[in-house]
Amino acid sequence: MSDAHADHDLPHEGPIKTPKQLLWAIVGAFVVPIIAIILLVNYVVANKMPAAGSDGLAAEAVAQRIQPIGRVEIRDASDASTLKTGQQVYAAQCIACHGSGAAGAPKFGDATAWGPRVKTGYEALLTSALKGKGAMGAQGGGDFGELEIGRAVVYMANQGGAKFDEPKAPAAAASAPAAAAAPTAAAPAVAVAPAAPVIAAAAPAVPVAAKADGAPALYGQACAVCHAAGVANAPKLGDKAAWAPRLAAGVDGLTASAIKGKGAMPPKGGTAASDADIKTVVAYMVAAVK
Repeated sequence: MSDAHADHDLPHEGPIKTPKQLLWAIVGAFVVPIIAIILLVNYVVANKMPAAGSDGLAAEAVAQRIQPIGRVEIRDASDASTLKTGQQVYAAQCIACHGSGAAGAPKFGDATAWGPRVKTGYEALLTSALKGKGAMGAQGGGDFGELEIGRAVVYMANQGGAKFDEPKAPAAAASAPAAAAAPTAAAPAVAVAPAAPVIAAAAPAVPVAAKADGAPALYGQACAVCHAAGVANAPKLGDKAAWAPRLAAGVDGLTASAIKGKGAMPPKGGTAASDADIKTVVAYMVAAVK
């Protein structure tokens, strides 16, 4: 009993037993709080609202933050100048696959690939383009009208050896002239009320379908043709497994790849979109798997 009591009276030892452990404890006591403060400051700075006088409140930056996801474009069907040429439609929509021959698409200018298709005729090619065929969605996944798609078909087919005539825009309906009846000399003078002014009916404006699913317009115009179905190894929209190894690069890294082009995807998906638009559509696709 006396020995146990003696052990109880001995001083208790702390966790620090050597000078080296004491040194590490002192360093940790200073370094850990400093790191915590730095992380906290970075978090606050990254999430705070733009301060007055900074670029975050510039008109361009504000407009980019509040820009609508979808938009409605109005075109006058009687104004041929508002319709895109075949080359313009190709550059905006078709080049994503036909520029490189991705997903079995006949490559632009490849007469061998286009030969069997040209033999089917313009109407068959137009029907395939409008309704979709194989990996290609209806209208190539874009928002162009039938005439514009037809022009693009002719542009590509003729570069592949065809000699199709380009479809023409419908001529504006001519208004019928109103014939005024002149009174004869024998007829009694009759007071004629002034005719009501004739107002020529303008051709109806054709709205281009806006994206109602919250996707940026650029996604439907250029990206959906491959990313909607996973064509040419493109990560399918919403497929978390396919996107998982790519997410490590972050939105900025993925945007840089999209701008420069990667694999079967040409630079900017074959479009003339701005870097900001590319980043918006990349962020949309990344958000779909989070």
